[in-house]
Amino acid sequence: MKKTAAKENSTPRRITWRMLLALGGMAALAVPGAGAAEAAPRTAGDGARAGRCVVVYFDLGETLVHTAEDKSVRYLPGAAQYLRALRARHIPVGLITNVPPSWGSTDAERAAELKKVIDKDWAGTTPFAWSDFGDRIFTPRTEAERKPAPALWKRAKKAAGPCRVVYEAETAEEVQVGSSLGYVAYQVTRPGWPTYLPVRLIAALSHLPYGNTAHPKGH
Repeated sequence: MKKTAAKENSTPRRITWRMLLALGGMAALAVPGAGAAEAAPRTAGDGARAGRCVVVYFDLGETLVHTAEDKSVRYLPGAAQYLRALRARHIPVGLITNVPPSWGSTDAERAAELKKVIDKDWAGTTPFAWSDFGDRIFTPRTEAERKPAPALWKRAKKAAGPCRVVYEAETAEEVQVGSSLGYVAYQVTRPGWPTYLPVRLIAALSHLPYGNTAHPKGH
């Protein structure tokens, strides 16, 4: 059934706040405005108009993939399906991950080496979805930029332009840093909570006006 424009604008907001209350301290919503000089990512999906889009960044190890004792690498349970669900919504995804700075002089060079390392030991039946991430893979240029230093989050946020940014990781420390820098930050694979931040909540972020901030109790 086709919705009216008013319903399309109002429904996502009701979903967002209801779900935020349900998620409690697991999600921190911080949606500041962005500088007018910043440009949107090339693949911002259906929400590409200024201030009405969202980009989801992830840590890699133990957030999307798991390294077993035999050094083999595969998706964590639910990760491949989650990426497919984001892809179906045309929501761009990226990585904010630590690798040795010596792997290259640019993010692209270091990302290429990361792909080689992961693919070499990949044991999953479904290949890792590198194409989903495009050029949105941010890695440290120096040891000083390694997480939890804020440099990578700042670079990724700048690259997202006017889009709101989400960060998902397995450690509370990284979630806190991301949240402090204006990301909607979520700690994944935590018992009793959704494995990943629900896709419909992420999609709803693109309908929220600038200036709304919320820090649910318990964060």
